[in-house]
Amino acid sequence: MLEPDKKYLSIREVSERTDVPSYTLRYWEKEFKQIKPERHSGIRKYSPLDVELIKKIKDLLYKKKFTIEGVKNYLKTDRRKKVQTGTEQSGSGSIDIKVINEIEQDLKDILEILE
Repeated sequence: MLEPDKKYLSIREVSERTDVPSYTLRYWEKEFKQIKPERHSGIRKYSPLDVELIKKIKDLLYKKKFTIEGVKNYLKTDRRKKVQTGTEQSGSGSIDIKVINEIEQDLKDILEILE
C-alpha cells in the first residue's frame, strides 16, 4: 500500500488513493473518532490503518448504503468484538487487518446472497 520508506500519507495522497475528496476526509475525522491522523506542523499524516478505515467507511456509506449513525454503530460494535477477542492491542491502536478483511468478505458474500 505505502512505499517501503514512507510511513504516512498526506491528505491529498489519501484522497487520491481512496477517491474521497479531502473536504470529506476532514468531515469524517469529526464524525468518526477512529480516524486519527497524526499532525506534524499542522499537516495531517495518515497511517496505513487510517487509510484502511477510510476505505471501510467509504464502502459502508456508498456501497452498503449505511447512514453516518449506522457506520458509527458498526464501528463501535466491531471494536467491542475485537477487544473481547483480544485482536486489538490496548494502547497501541493497532487493528488486526486480517479480521477487517474477513468481515469485508463476509459482508460481500451476504450482499451477493441478498441480490
